[in-house]
Amino acid sequence: MRNLTRRTTTALAAAALTVSGLTGTALAAPAEHVSVAPAAAADDPTLTNVYVWATNVNLREWPNTRSNILAVRSRYWLDAVCQTQGETVADPAVGTNNWWTQVMELSGSDVAWVNNLYLRGGQKIAGVPDC
Repeated sequence: MRNLTRRTTTALAAAALTVSGLTGTALAAPAEHVSVAPAAAADDPTLTNVYVWATNVNLREWPNTRSNILAVRSRYWLDAVCQTQGETVADPAVGTNNWWTQVMELSGSDVAWVNNLYLRGGQKIAGVPDC
C-alpha cells in the first residue's frame, strides 16, 4: 500500500509538472522553509534522499549542460545514486559548482544527473558516494 501511495503521488506530481510546461534552468533562491523527506524513501538503504530546492531544474542525461534534458523538477525529493565532478555550472543567484549527482525518482526510474547547486547539502553532498 505504501509503494502504491508513493507511486501515485510521484505520478501526480510528474503529471502536474508536465501539464504546466516547466522548462529552463533554476534561478530561484533556496527556500527558507524546512521540508521533511518522505518516509517511504527509506526503503532502499543504498540510496540517499536529496531535495531539489529550486524550481525548473533540468535533470540531464550526463553531468553537463549540453546533454539531453530528461525531466524538469521543482521542489522535489529524489534518490541519489552517486556524485561526480562534471561541467561547472554558474548561476548568478546561487554560485558555481562542478559536482553533479546521479538521481532517480523515489518510485524508481531511469537515472539522470542534476548539478549540486540545486540540491540541498552543499557543494558535495554528505552521504552520497562518489561514482
